[in-house]
Amino acid sequence: MNAPVLLALLLALARPAVPWASPVQTALELDVPLDPDIALDRIVDEALLRGHSYVNLRNLTRVAPHRLSGSPGAARAVEWARQRMVADGFENVRLEAVTVPYWERGPVEELQCVSPEELAGASLPILALGGSIATPEEGIEAEVLLVRSFAELATVGARARGKILLLNGPMNEAEVDTFRAYGEAVIQRVDGAVAAARLGAAAVLVRSVTTRRDDSPHTGSLRYAEGIPRIPAAAISTNGADSIAELLRTGRQVRLRLRLACVQHPPVESFNVVGEVVGREKPEEIVVVGAHLDAWDVGEGAHDDGAGCVQALEAVRLILRLGIRPRRTVRCVLFMNEENGLAGAKGYYREHISEMSRHVLAIESDRGGFSPVGFSATMSSAALDELEALVARMSRLGPLAVVPGGAGADIAPMGRSGVPLVGFVPDGQRYFDFHHSERDILRAVHPRELALGSAAITALAWLAAESEEPLPRAESAGSR
Repeated sequence: MNAPVLLALLLALARPAVPWASPVQTALELDVPLDPDIALDRIVDEALLRGHSYVNLRNLTRVAPHRLSGSPGAARAVEWARQRMVADGFENVRLEAVTVPYWERGPVEELQCVSPEELAGASLPILALGGSIATPEEGIEAEVLLVRSFAELATVGARARGKILLLNGPMNEAEVDTFRAYGEAVIQRVDGAVAAARLGAAAVLVRSVTTRRDDSPHTGSLRYAEGIPRIPAAAISTNGADSIAELLRTGRQVRLRLRLACVQHPPVESFNVVGEVVGREKPEEIVVVGAHLDAWDVGEGAHDDGAGCVQALEAVRLILRLGIRPRRTVRCVLFMNEENGLAGAKGYYREHISEMSRHVLAIESDRGGFSPVGFSATMSSAALDELEALVARMSRLGPLAVVPGGAGADIAPMGRSGVPLVGFVPDGQRYFDFHHSERDILRAVHPRELALGSAAITALAWLAAESEEPLPRAESAGSR
């Protein structure tokens, strides 16, 4: 055997197996109390060296890349998640039924330029907003009226009548917190159709809610209102919006034809997927780790929220694999219909209202699969102090901040019963480059960053489930 071949063979034999190659559960069967610092070290080692987060995300995005609630893809995702929990040895695996909306964007999404004459027939990239009605088959042709911000709509008046309104307010690029910038800009997408319809507009285009300049539009849900005419609505790419704005700035009239073939089907049955590791001393007390299983029908839903789903699955799997069963139950909940209705969140709260007093913490991951920087918290001041102490024990994962703020849409209903709520916060600077767009694919997620997030979420869930006393509930102190 020549030297290069021998060297290659030796390297192949020495190389460890790819940690995400085969997600098969092999528990160590300890299930005994363990020093917290040792347990945390084992969680981090297992997540980084032998974790299943990335292979699970790869499999989910292959089985069900498009999994908007009610769709065949959503049904495939539910069955995939159930099978994954069973294969990994989760306890009390079950499907909890919820009724969800079923909207399809349809086969036609076109935005064509009619004038100026030299641009006639040119197409601009759009995506119908979730819940939008269809246009007539021949489309809607109208002049464009530019509106630079949602607040400016109040000054438009009769000029909007019969027009296609372009709501062109950008995300604030000077805002360091991208989620805050998103929250300020997304009102255009959510309420733009109602505001435009009140003014008599024929249709509305909304600038994609992202700081990235490209030709990839970002969809998302809208909200109609009773008694207000429903008009078609679509997201336009940032480049497309800028092109129209520049034409209008130079005094050119822009006339467009919009065609959408959206369909709103009757509601259908779907499911939240639930599985647990049952607590060894206080099984009736519950720490929830959750994410939403549904995703938009473009891209693959890798960051939003496939990453959160596999991290929630990994939290229970790692605890079972390491045999570090905590005092309390850790329950993984994969919610259905976060994107366009929150039926899963509402259904879980309704189904489990009688045990909310025994939910000691709920953790949600819905900000993408990037490197962890901390946690947001909605809870009492006393609970926040104790949460900071728990997170401080996770120093091996770096300096993780704990900040007051929104924890997540799917766990929010539990807050009404005083359950302390935590949101996983990864580095969010690139999240809205991918969010709700065709760019949200597996290749956009880095395996190590995803695994670090899994380690952080698992560590916090285990610490909270293992602590002698639960975090104080919201009723016990003022909120912060």
